[in-house]
Amino acid sequence: MTDNSDRGQDTAQLPGFGAADVDLVERRSLHQGFFRLDEVRLRHRLFEGGWSAEMVREVHVRHDAVGVLLYDVERDCVALVEQIRAGALDDPESPWKLEIVAGLVEAGESAAEVARREAMEEAGCDVTELIELHTYYPSPGACTERVTLFCALVDCDGLGGVHGLDEEHEDIRVHVLPFKRAWELLLAGRLDNAMCLIAFYWLAAERASLRARG
Repeated sequence: MTDNSDRGQDTAQLPGFGAADVDLVERRSLHQGFFRLDEVRLRHRLFEGGWSAEMVREVHVRHDAVGVLLYDVERDCVALVEQIRAGALDDPESPWKLEIVAGLVEAGESAAEVARREAMEEAGCDVTELIELHTYYPSPGACTERVTLFCALVDCDGLGGVHGLDEEHEDIRVHVLPFKRAWELLLAGRLDNAMCLIAFYWLAAERASLRARG
């Protein structure tokens, strides 16, 4: 019989299990390219006691990533980047997506270093101040990637044009938009990736206080 006596109590200490409660039987690589696909065989402790049966899962092994929303407090505008996305090739609207600046964390780099590097590479933009928002797993059921989001305070004057690294086949166009126009695009479903949505909802809540600081 399940004990429900702790329902409603403070759950701040959850989860109760940790890495020691997983028995990783085997891990083998199925594919190694720009990303890696592993097959893992594991079993784990159960909430009601004992151990699960052995199971097999495929795990997409990725670098951690950083997303950066470029926001000009004085002009109340944002800079977004547009580029083709392989994962959206079957999108009914277009495989070119409007997004915030983003990049992968390489060995030895901090998330803040990546944020500043990618702002320059993708948008030609120097960052005045970085505000860290959240770190999260986009899809922990199948992917190792963790994303750290920032809001970067910038000067949008003169931003625009096409950027990116030729050796990474990047062809990135920069759009500078008033916040209200960008918010309209979000509500219309045009800003349709998790980084954008999380960062913009944070900015919508904090925008007035950011502007009041100036």
